[in-house]
Amino acid sequence: MSAVRKPLDDAAHAALDVEAVRRDFPILSRTVHGKPLVYLDSAATSQKPRAVIDAISRFYCEENANVHRGVHLLSLRATEAYEGAREKVRRFIGARDARECVFVRGTTEGINLVAQTWGRSRLRAGDEILITGLEHHSNIVPWQLLCEQTGARLVVVPIDDDGSVRLEAFEAALTPRTRLAAFAHLSNALGTILPVEEMTRAAKARGATVLIDGAQAVAHLPVDVQALGADFYAFSAHKLYGPTGIGVLWGRGELLAELPPWQGGGDMIKRVTFEKTTYADPPARFEAGTPDISGAVGLGAAVDYVDALGRDAIAAHEASLLDHAAAALARLPGLRAIGTAAARAGAISFVLEGIHPHDIGTILDREGIAVRTGHHCAQPVMDRFGVPATTRASFGLYNTHAEVDALVAGLGKVRELLG
Repeated sequence: MSAVRKPLDDAAHAALDVEAVRRDFPILSRTVHGKPLVYLDSAATSQKPRAVIDAISRFYCEENANVHRGVHLLSLRATEAYEGAREKVRRFIGARDARECVFVRGTTEGINLVAQTWGRSRLRAGDEILITGLEHHSNIVPWQLLCEQTGARLVVVPIDDDGSVRLEAFEAALTPRTRLAAFAHLSNALGTILPVEEMTRAAKARGATVLIDGAQAVAHLPVDVQALGADFYAFSAHKLYGPTGIGVLWGRGELLAELPPWQGGGDMIKRVTFEKTTYADPPARFEAGTPDISGAVGLGAAVDYVDALGRDAIAAHEASLLDHAAAALARLPGLRAIGTAAARAGAISFVLEGIHPHDIGTILDREGIAVRTGHHCAQPVMDRFGVPATTRASFGLYNTHAEVDALVAGLGKVRELLG
């Protein structure tokens, strides 16, 4: 299981008032095709609370200016907001220092940053990169590109029939040539929670560097990067009730300090001459150009919102939703769940016998129900289970048992029309 931090305050012990939470999300009051919206696609992107929307609007209305280097009031305020968001992220993930938190466009860019800085400078022909069969394409393709560039080899740990990664299989795949182990904290396609602490410990014991893809995990599980023991942890704001286009790459401070720049441009330098450029210390070294300032402000507001609700309360509510969904879906004739690991969170994937997932998604949409259909940017997972695609219902802190029941009723209608 994931590392669990102690609750930040008494709010973590309180039960989640879901109806009050729902009122915080303006989009949840709309209708789709004349039906109340049932949004079950948070694994693709979460909806945004009014607190996040207002924080971004307020920034543009009252503080908009470029950050760093400016001496006028608006620039100073914008810089305070931008760097203040970095400090909020530091606390949220348990980092030692805010300078370990690099703002990037999202998990994908964070992983590519590691591949093209740490990877290109350190890997050689014959080295191995170890991943699992559960990975999102964003934690596969960057390493394939890196292997092409360096001559390293990609090694994949297989997944079991229940969609889990056995620790023994992971340990068996580690060799003296394993230089990097990169794996998801929580599977986007199946909802499987990986034993990331144990995997990290095993990889580090063999001398490997460890990167964890936390894109799905941060919205569902408490995360403490120091307790996890990894070297890098990447996540996206838009899965955490924040805006699109911004995320975080956390890296151990001493390791970030050793890495070359990711991109060149303004604000990532100490001094530039035509003969030589010296680079800024992290995180500025990896944040060339004007950053997504409003995005950082929105991410900070999202962190505040989630912390105020209490992450333990959120996790308990979502576990109840997942249990209710799994039990209800299991009663539907012809439904096969894809991924039934004991440790799961956030999502449930399934197929209906004789009905293509895209048809399921289309009919459910006419009922106002938004689910995701396809390969979920995890085609190797689909290949492993012998299906071209699945239907995935994914949950957020704003979903209700009644919405799960609406999904089940909608699937009953699918069976009536197409079964």
